[in-house]
Amino acid sequence: MTSPTVRQRRLARELRQLRDDTGLTIEQVAEKLALSASTISRMETAQVRVRAPDLQALLDVYGVTGAHREELLQIARERRQRPWWQEYRDLPNLPLAAREADAASIFQYSALLMPGLLQTEAYARAVLDAIRVDAEAGDIQRRLELRMDRQALLTSDGAPKYWVVLDEAVLRRAVGGRTIMHEQLQRLIDAVELPNVTLQVLAFDSGAHAGMDGEFTILEYLDPEDPDVVYIENTGGDMYVEKADVTRRYNVIFGHLRAAAQNPGDSIRTLRDLQSELYEPEGS
Repeated sequence: MTSPTVRQRRLARELRQLRDDTGLTIEQVAEKLALSASTISRMETAQVRVRAPDLQALLDVYGVTGAHREELLQIARERRQRPWWQEYRDLPNLPLAAREADAASIFQYSALLMPGLLQTEAYARAVLDAIRVDAEAGDIQRRLELRMDRQALLTSDGAPKYWVVLDEAVLRRAVGGRTIMHEQLQRLIDAVELPNVTLQVLAFDSGAHAGMDGEFTILEYLDPEDPDVVYIENTGGDMYVEKADVTRRYNVIFGHLRAAAQNPGDSIRTLRDLQSELYEPEGS
């Protein structure tokens, strides 16, 4: 089961607010619609999909008309559409793809490998082959396809702001060999040409820094009612943290990392220097 999308949660909040505005209890609404109180409660907490007939009936009870009514019905219609990532619903990274699609900003610190949104296919395959030691070939291929499909986010309409801090170790680890790394560094150089992408290199000579406890991703959303989410990936099970005190701490950490890293212009020069000096294509 995937987590509710931002639009699902927005619809749930709207329904809860509309009920509060009318002064009705969950039990009273349930009685009017011949539904159980638990069903109404799950609708208001985005635990179940709101069916179109039920939504129409709820809006009738709450007296919602005009543009507001159409807006809420449109959210429900969008919910019924099959998003691209449902093709990969058997894979563990599906919740991440759904959360990325709704994010307004993504801030990522990577200490070990290139971020999935910026990996070349060859680099991604080398990584998956290395870390998924017990996976079947077909499983590796599907994970690879999901990772590549996620990257369309950065050039989509309404693409999120994407800010990455990369530890220098990520750039110097020759994943897959020199040719693959040469191409991967070019991928980073090309990516920062996008107006929504910023990349900074955290050099070895920066010394101790705020991110030494591990890498992470912060996803932010436009609606203040949607909390920031901190995503931490590991083999034992991915973590999604929404607690405000935790997400604030990670935002502070990311701010320190940006301050400690090379500025974006110097970072591009570092990428070009490493590409030419350390990762020249084999046979050149």
